[in-house]
Amino acid sequence: MSTSPLARALPILLSTLVLGACSSMSSMMGTAPAKVADGVLVGPNGMTLYTFDRDTTGKSACNGPCATNWPPLMAKSGDTGSGDWSAVTRDDGSRQWAYKGKPVYYWAKDAKPGDRTGDGVNNVWHLARP
Repeated sequence: MSTSPLARALPILLSTLVLGACSSMSSMMGTAPAKVADGVLVGPNGMTLYTFDRDTTGKSACNGPCATNWPPLMAKSGDTGSGDWSAVTRDDGSRQWAYKGKPVYYWAKDAKPGDRTGDGVNNVWHLARP
């Protein structure tokens, strides 16, 4: 007994539709902009992330020269958070990722993934921990 071309194509078509729906849902829900490595949060480039004691929940206090030394982990305009991650609006209108409401930053003096030279700077910068 032969199978019609439609019957052979149906499983492939259904798989494609299901995968596309899952991809769209993942995009709408957002994905974590960082991961955990050796007990701390690191950005997509593998560099250590930090928090700043002078920030308030959902608001960065590190702008201008501060942001040159402590570059924010930037979010795109359409990015939405999920779980503990959210995107906050900076003073200049750009968006930055925050973990549990605390904006996160890189340290300009960290040279390679795994460096943690910013921890404790001026007693206000700390490793971002999950």
